[in-house]
Amino acid sequence: MPVTNEPATGGVDRIILVDDSAASLLLLEDILEKRQYRVQSFARGALALDAIQRLPPDLVLLDVNMPEMNGYELCEQLKANPQLRDIPVIFISALHETVDIVKGFRAGGADYISKPFQIEEVQARVETHLKLRRALEAERDLLERTLSGAVAALLELVQATSPALVARSNSIREIVLTVARAIELKDFWQHELAAMLSLLGCIAVPEELFERAWGGQKLTPDELSIFRAHPESGARLLSNIPRLEAVAQVIRLQQTHDAGPHLPPELRQGVQLLQLAIELDQKLYCNLDIYTAVRQLHDMGRFHSGMLDALSHYRPAEAPYDLRQVPLHDISAGMILDEDIVSTSTNVLIFKAGIVFTDLWIERLGNFARNHGVQKHIRVRVPRVARDLRMRLLSRTPLSYSTESGRA
Repeated sequence: MPVTNEPATGGVDRIILVDDSAASLLLLEDILEKRQYRVQSFARGALALDAIQRLPPDLVLLDVNMPEMNGYELCEQLKANPQLRDIPVIFISALHETVDIVKGFRAGGADYISKPFQIEEVQARVETHLKLRRALEAERDLLERTLSGAVAALLELVQATSPALVARSNSIREIVLTVARAIELKDFWQHELAAMLSLLGCIAVPEELFERAWGGQKLTPDELSIFRAHPESGARLLSNIPRLEAVAQVIRLQQTHDAGPHLPPELRQGVQLLQLAIELDQKLYCNLDIYTAVRQLHDMGRFHSGMLDALSHYRPAEAPYDLRQVPLHDISAGMILDEDIVSTSTNVLIFKAGIVFTDLWIERLGNFARNHGVQKHIRVRVPRVARDLRMRLLSRTPLSYSTESGRA
């Protein structure tokens, strides 16, 4: 069947027609091609499904009564596919009974056009649903960019607060990824994000107290109360960000070992995975070797054997930083300051050793250098882990855990 050429101006909406009637296909092609849509036609549902999976269109016009696979069945298959479910489907049929129309909507159809066709009706309904699709895509894009910006700001907040939080967050993330890959979790970006932000609430915990708590040292009741409050604090920062409610719930439950039975399976798995990573990292932080640490986790009897078996190949990074002397203009976000920076003209402390440079801190350092002077070369530690981790995380399409019960 013919496909129209794209006009010179802008993109063109792609429409797939599915009807076993050649006359119907020719008529619909003529109506739609005159409106400058790109049209592709199929007489069988299976052929159309294959084409849609290879190159998803913007809209599908679908006949109800077809041999082999009817329109309802094809629509249900599209709606069951996460990559295709948002494509609007308009049913076309000579059936006029209410029960048939309702059946089409229940299968996932967005609208219904009756045969014989009215040209104006076909044009109006097609244009309406294409406009709705474009509006939804614009809204989704805005939400994704807003979400990415919010997460980026939170990750920068952790970086700016403490090198210890950055190191532990990276370690927890690596453990989570090791297990997730070994047990073949699908679309595990949310587990990775929960790991990276699991210590977000610790920005309110004094660094010395955090390091003693993480190392298993004895704390006073007040100190223990401060440390144990961090999961709730972190969850509160995340729970109002759209589509991060379930990630917030996982972070909230990281210290609650008996919270599993009432949770949906996927959310429960996320909580146990994060708890396992935290327990292992704390043992490694106390200088236990990996074999002893994993054996102790086995003996605890709390964690799924498949997750523990996945750790048999895990090896913590032995040298996560390179020490460098870099010119002021070569400092970049993610580097860790390894010495105090003091202004050369006033001898005022500008930054203490240990801060993680962010774009804001680099701008501040540049302002001090211009007005008060600083040393020409700065000693920094450069993490060997990928410094573009944040952007890799945020480049993925965010989808929260598939449960309504995950709302924090």
